[in-house]
Amino acid sequence: MSARGDERLTEPTGDERLLSGSGIRLALEGFVTRIRGGDLGALPVVLGIAVIWTVFQLLNPVFLSSENLVNLTMQCAAIGTIALGVVLVLLVGEIDLSVGSVSGLAAAVLAVTFVQLQWNLILSLVAAIAVGCVVGLLYGYLFTRFGLPSFVITLAGLLGFLGLQLWVLGETGSIAIPFDSWLVQFAQQMFLPAWASYVVAVLAVAAFAWSLLRRARRRAAANLVSQSYTEIAVRSAVLLAFLLVATWYLNLYRGVGVMFLFFLALIVAMNFVLTRTRWGRAVYAVGGSVEAARRAGIRVDRIYLSVFAMCSTFAAVGGILAAARLASANQSSGTGDVNLNAIAAAVIGGTSLFGGRGSAFSALVGIVVIQSISSGLTLMNLDSSVQFMVTGVVLVLAVIVDSLSRRTRAATGRA
Repeated sequence: MSARGDERLTEPTGDERLLSGSGIRLALEGFVTRIRGGDLGALPVVLGIAVIWTVFQLLNPVFLSSENLVNLTMQCAAIGTIALGVVLVLLVGEIDLSVGSVSGLAAAVLAVTFVQLQWNLILSLVAAIAVGCVVGLLYGYLFTRFGLPSFVITLAGLLGFLGLQLWVLGETGSIAIPFDSWLVQFAQQMFLPAWASYVVAVLAVAAFAWSLLRRARRRAAANLVSQSYTEIAVRSAVLLAFLLVATWYLNLYRGVGVMFLFFLALIVAMNFVLTRTRWGRAVYAVGGSVEAARRAGIRVDRIYLSVFAMCSTFAAVGGILAAARLASANQSSGTGDVNLNAIAAAVIGGTSLFGGRGSAFSALVGIVVIQSISSGLTLMNLDSSVQFMVTGVVLVLAVIVDSLSRRTRAATGRA
């Protein structure tokens, strides 16, 4: 038999590759190769969170207390949801400057219809979210039909919808949402029982392991490089240990907030949509190269329209969560640093301003950085001006890292 025939006989099958324990070594080698090639992923922001938490803990031992971390998670949900929409727009290389105004408008619509007009709460929620969706469709239509820059369209929206928000609220300027409504209870008082939080953690890891296993089997069946059973087991065990410890620590105070869990569910759902659906692959394709995506048969205009619609919809949902947490909607809803923090969270989390790179989890890690800085400086009794300056510095550093990694990828042929 020829040497080539011997090679065929000795080549491992798909199942043998999955059973091989060398997968961890190959994964580490691949990780190092990606880092050298400029594909940093979430590494910079994870290191940044570690540094920020270490510094604030040394300056104030209360920072990493279970009470403060529970409050931190609850503070992340509203703006983090808005940042999730910004991630989608950045993935196609565009920007939305009006997410704060849209969130405030949605909060105003909710409060007026539910409190003043006495609508059913579900109907009020649908109306508020629908307003956000319509705004995004309007942006998408103006962008695709007339070719207006997204910067100009959404800047006009920032001003226009802020005015519409003030008009909707009317002369009162502030409307209190009843504390006994389930929406306010959802945002302020609902926490998972300890046993339920552990069950959720275990189920989340089980779903994660199943997803990795299914993907590995498909790749092995196609004779592609895939993760081994050993690597999948190790990654799943590490994640399970982290989630169980985090859950146990949060349960020392009030536990895992339902609103924060809702935010995490949105992150996981959008990550699935972006990575496992044709629409998600099209979003990355358009962000990478519009012309190449068009030549590949992708309906680019529809992708832009859907992305702008989803961004404004998430902004509306974030505005509703913020209003529920404060139990009111007023003229300052969605103003101040809401807009900038949502955009900064998406960028700091690792979403490229140049399009085509990032993930739904960018919104999660980015908002954790933003809220960690805010919480730490508040515990130190420092003025809000310091918070703005520190956040600005972190944002600039994130953009610098993104730019340098992009240059490295281009130099190594990975761009």
